[in-house]
Amino acid sequence: MASQHFRAGVVIVVRDPGQSKVLAFERSDNPGSWQLPQGGLKAGESPIEGAWRELEEETGLHAEHVEVRAEFPEWLAYEWPADVQHEQGGTHNRIGQVQRWFLFDALTADVEPTPDGSEFVAWQWVEPRWLIDHVAEWRRPPYERVLSTL
Repeated sequence: MASQHFRAGVVIVVRDPGQSKVLAFERSDNPGSWQLPQGGLKAGESPIEGAWRELEEETGLHAEHVEVRAEFPEWLAYEWPADVQHEQGGTHNRIGQVQRWFLFDALTADVEPTPDGSEFVAWQWVEPRWLIDHVAEWRRPPYERVLSTL
């Protein structure tokens, strides 16, 4: 689903066993800004393969900690603000991302992710509405679309 102007990626929502909270991660480059694990797809990688890879790289969680429950039925896109477009657009002049969202459930209540330290420095279980309010404003539309369904 990548295009000339949008980078294809995935987003991973991990719910607690009670299914009322989600794992949120604080960004290392923007203290106070929280988000879900996400990342771009590699060439030839399916969205679910990318979701498992990104989850492991950014949080240390594996199939022994979580299981896949659902995939949002459509790709969701958003544009980056001008400063991010300049930084992330690269030689392809990309202006944003188009993402496939996946819902995972924690298998036990004692799941403890290990933030990668480069992108994320902290984590917590939060209500979906809290996360929508604490994600970067330009990322909010897809967060509202998906997290409001939980």
